[in-house]
Amino acid sequence: MVSESLADELSDDAIVLNADATDWRAAVRLAGAALTATGSTTEEYTAEMIQAVEELGPYIVVAPGIALAHSRPSPAVLSTGISWVALASPVEFGHSANDPVRLVVGLAAVDHDSHLSTMSNLAGVLSGDLDRLLGASDPEELRALIRENSQ
Repeated sequence: MVSESLADELSDDAIVLNADATDWRAAVRLAGAALTATGSTTEEYTAEMIQAVEELGPYIVVAPGIALAHSRPSPAVLSTGISWVALASPVEFGHSANDPVRLVVGLAAVDHDSHLSTMSNLAGVLSGDLDRLLGASDPEELRALIRENSQ
């Protein structure tokens, strides 16, 4: 099952639970640091994600409480990857309808197709019970909830 691989893609290094972020930039930095920790990106990719929001606005806030932090495929992306940052307290991104954000998912893709595939798999999972996903107490519980929500 495709969405089961989404849970498998989230290593412990890719998951940050009950995270503290003072603003949207700090939240995106957490997602970027998790992508870097997994070896998917260099630190430059985090700067690229922040720059994208600064230039284009809060378009990454795709649903109430959910931001998909990403940038274009670039040399800073070493492999397609995903990170999951559940925030202890929501932060404002400046989106008129979907603020405040409680979950920041970092996405890095080496090409356009892998980016779309990851986002499609993620959409299925996030259509489930977001409160339960955000309430996960450890990475293993989160992966189990993702598998449950993807069925």
